Amino acid sequence: MKILAKLAAASAAVALLGTAALAEGIYAPNLSYRTGPFAATGIPLMNGQKDYIEMLNARDGGIGGVMIDFDECETGYSTEKGVECYEKTKGKAVVTQPWSTGITLQVLPKTNVDQIPILAPGYGFSPMADGKVFQWAFNAPSSYWDGASMILQYLEGNGSLDGKKIAFLHLDHPYGKEPIPFLEKKAAEQGFEFLPIPVGLKEMQNQSAQWLQIRRERPDYVVMWGWGAMNAGAITEAVKTKFPMENFVGVWWAGHDADLTLVGDAGKGYKSISWSFPNPDAPVMADIRKHVVDAGNSLSNETEMQGVFYGRGVVISMVLAEGIRTAQEHFGKGEINASELRWGLENLNVTEARLAELGMSGMVPPFATSCADHTGHSGGWMLEWDGAKFVKVSDHLMPESAAINALEVEKAAEYAEANAPWPVNEDCDG
Repeated sequence: MKILAKLAAASAAVALLGTAALAEGIYAPNLSYRTGPFAATGIPLMNGQKDYIEMLNARDGGIGGVMIDFDECETGYSTEKGVECYEKTKGKAVVTQPWSTGITLQVLPKTNVDQIPILAPGYGFSPMADGKVFQWAFNAPSSYWDGASMILQYLEGNGSLDGKKIAFLHLDHPYGKEPIPFLEKKAAEQGFEFLPIPVGLKEMQNQSAQWLQIRRERPDYVVMWGWGAMNAGAITEAVKTKFPMENFVGVWWAGHDADLTLVGDAGKGYKSISWSFPNPDAPVMADIRKHVVDAGNSLSNETEMQGVFYGRGVVISMVLAEGIRTAQEHFGKGEINASELRWGLENLNVTEARLAELGMSGMVPPFATSCADHTGHSGGWMLEWDGAKFVKVSDHLMPESAAINALEVEKAAEYAEANAPWPVNEDCDG
């Protein structure tokens, strides 16, 4: 009731501003990639994001009485085009959503000057969790180091990792290299052999050399940090070479239903850590079907809507929407700016009760952000391919916070020093 009262007050404030404010709306562009080598994974994510915002606009008249202009600027996952899209949209945007670790790293220094928040849910640069150093960057609800930590915890459930060999099959790209500092640290601490195996952008669909190395090295586990065509290529090679799928684990971007559908039953046992889970029967999905799909305003289809990536897109736009709503409540107005959204994103409190109100129970673990913590570290679940779909095969897993926090502070400080002078929020004490 308190939330509803605050939103009513925000809506009333919007009404006082007149129709001009309502017409302008809130511009929240998305740097999409519906084309290029990663389009197969980008399309369901973009569709889930778009449909959630379309649903809020159609059902609720936007957020706090203000319509959301969810424009897309196509990057094709190209860092150069991504930076162009950032420059093109930043003038009136309250947020930038880069959708690539490479693009994120390029715009990260710019946001200090432009004072526009980066929203990169579950991707980007893991030290962005340190809100004191990265004042304008958010990767809630979970970082790549969180994902690596949860994968190791799950594997430890099968026995000690001491003396084991873990091959790290990764895209040779900033995204693929992100968890390496954490995995190297844990290998030294836990006594397992860490074997990085990079996959170049031109090798994604033909990984014969990489899988020859895997057959020769005979690792106990293969952990994959793949994306787009790389994932399908790796899964196909694993089946072809008869690698035990139960020992093959991917990050959340390597858990795309369509990639596993290619091999069907032969992919049984393949796993992917995830901070989101699809629930086609959730109330929010019913509202999307009613207000967006049935109205002919969705680019998706029923098969896609049941998958992991579409559901994750819905969750990602929920994070943005809750940041907007939180800012509106705090500042008592509907038309918020980028600086006010930054406050909203670092004061998120997505509880079980709030998820139930949103009709999204079980689709993402609860999480909260703060001035010092721009990630929230929600944890997640291990998903497994059963031959037809991904199912949960673990309880709620949480990352090893002490080790991750220490590494975040260390690497954030290194980044700030390397990019000096770098503004730090001295008022943020945790």
